[in-house]
Amino acid sequence: MSNITEVKVAVDGCRASLTFTSESGLNVSSRETLARLAHGVETLAGNPVVRLTVVRAEGKVFLAGADIKEMSGFDADRAREFSVFGNRTMDSLALLPSITVAAIQGAALGGGCEIALACDFRIAVKRAKIGLPETTLGLIPGWGGTKRASRLLGPTRARRLIFGGGVLSADDALQIGLIDEVVAEEADLGPAIQRLFDSLHRGGPRAIAMVKRALATGDEPAAFAECFAGSESGEGIAAFMEKRPATWMEKRP
Repeated sequence: MSNITEVKVAVDGCRASLTFTSESGLNVSSRETLARLAHGVETLAGNPVVRLTVVRAEGKVFLAGADIKEMSGFDADRAREFSVFGNRTMDSLALLPSITVAAIQGAALGGGCEIALACDFRIAVKRAKIGLPETTLGLIPGWGGTKRASRLLGPTRARRLIFGGGVLSADDALQIGLIDEVVAEEADLGPAIQRLFDSLHRGGPRAIAMVKRALATGDEPAAFAECFAGSESGEGIAAFMEKRPATWMEKRP
């Protein structure tokens, strides 16, 4: 049975998905998995119609950390290249124009947790586990997990999570803000994601993309100015003045 982890890309109208899948059901964070994810993200980044992207998985786990056998052959130069590529891919995922949600149905450890951190929101089933256990191998998160955990949780909570290499239950992750919502079963993930998007659909797609850019770069004036370079702000202002919904509010995934 093959343990190759594929990344399936699907687009249905303004909704898209990136799905980790493997014959064994044990999805792992190998160099090849990362390359497939990077290709999927690049494909979706060029699609102006997509408003919601769900990062999900089929099988026993969401993504169960690194391919340890692969990493056992790394020297410092190869490790650096792997980390640089991982950081670049996570940055691209974080900058997707669409709203991104990690739908976590199983363990999201190491690289799996870093992918979830690169999404805008994280919803997990109650049985899921999440964490950054790299220090227990004498390593650190290599795909931007240190900076993203610190931004999301604050430096102190991020240190506690990463220094100890602990793995949290979904409920414990919810308590510290690592997870946004916990649902009972995998079948509940879809409705929870729909409720989340319904609460956000009034925001203009391009405006949301600019918010994401401002959060990533810290350059709010440039992102604000870019809003006026397209037609969306004109439509939004006109809709407000005419007391009607903007056109994008009529289209939901």
